[in-house]
Amino acid sequence: MPKLRVHNYCMSIDGFVAGPDQSLENPMGVGGMKLHEWVFETEGGRQMIGQTGGSTGVDNDFFRAGTEGIGATIMGRNMFGPVRGPWPDDSWIGWWEDEPPFHHDVFVLTHHARDDLALTGTTFHFVTGGIKEAYDRAFAAANGQDVRLGGGAETVRAYLQARLVDELHIPVVPALLGSGERILDGLEGYEVGEYITTPDVLHVRITRSS
Repeated sequence: MPKLRVHNYCMSIDGFVAGPDQSLENPMGVGGMKLHEWVFETEGGRQMIGQTGGSTGVDNDFFRAGTEGIGATIMGRNMFGPVRGPWPDDSWIGWWEDEPPFHHDVFVLTHHARDDLALTGTTFHFVTGGIKEAYDRAFAAANGQDVRLGGGAETVRAYLQARLVDELHIPVVPALLGSGERILDGLEGYEVGEYITTPDVLHVRITRSS
């Protein structure tokens, strides 16, 4: 049965998945980029930004697993961009500009309607009906494959609290943010299925309990 999966959702030792004060200059909040530095040491991470080289071990395997068997993506508006409130126009097309890395349909949760946005290999659909509508539409678009759930933290929290997430991969990074966004507070109905330590990251896989 197809699953809703979260991959490479990095967390600091003190439990934050993003820093405070997200902005155009700090899309992951102040200090948030340090959570993702390990990604760009892997072969897959470097290929993602058009570079060569990188490690091919456990960290790379976990990073690449986030694209395997995925037919659609759900994300919150924070992950799509820094624009808040009603859309002033259609000029913002995402952090990735005109070549997003998804190559399938992406469903963006928002309170404000906007027409579909078709870019190179990816179409963004703006969903105003809540997390279940986005869930149903994403699985229909995935055509039997799994659906990946992206950020931001509020979106992941909402799906976890609704017990709609099947698997959650958290790389715990040896960094302290002090403040920011959290996703695991008050979590019920999940258990740790796997944890693997590498020199840079503790990979934790959390699964929904039966």
